[in-house]
Amino acid sequence: MRSGGSERMKRCSRCGEEKPYREFAPKRTNLDGLQQRCRGCAAESHRKREEAMGRQPRPAAPDGHKCCLGCGEVKPHSEWHRNTAAGDGLATRCKACRVVDDRVGHLRRAYGITEAQRDEMIAAQGGLCCICLKAPAVHVDHCHETGRVRGVLCFNCNTAIGLLGDDPGTIQRAISYLEGNAWKPTIAAQGVYRQPS
Repeated sequence: MRSGGSERMKRCSRCGEEKPYREFAPKRTNLDGLQQRCRGCAAESHRKREEAMGRQPRPAAPDGHKCCLGCGEVKPHSEWHRNTAAGDGLATRCKACRVVDDRVGHLRRAYGITEAQRDEMIAAQGGLCCICLKAPAVHVDHCHETGRVRGVLCFNCNTAIGLLGDDPGTIQRAISYLEGNAWKPTIAAQGVYRQPS
């Protein structure tokens, strides 16, 4: 390691050229915190290894661009989330691919279903919410106690049963109320209410 002017320099172990620190990816386990090979040599070595294994290497990206591991497209850096742990400071998948991955991952983690299973449920419901039968079905509804998926609802119906605590008794009283039969409790004792018969 030598200093050339004000910028710190390092010699690449592969090409033997002396290059600025910014030309080396980080590696915490090395004493200087940098890879032994420069980014260009590391990329070339990776490309050759991929070809030897029969895999298609990612296309080279111009400055200010990166190739997405998800869709394989070369996109500008503005299309990527930051990732400080990565060598280039950017995530491995573009923002669009991350949105798709996050949605698929959420369905699997939260409900134990795939996108195909959700789409089958929506098709079986005719594409409409199970409750209102008007709005498109977009939100997976499940029992919070058992985790069992009940169906796919619209935003308003899913929110409504959630706000009513997923309690059939509360929902039946709401139905009764909407039909004009307001529940008026009778006080039997202090803090004890008698329901109408």
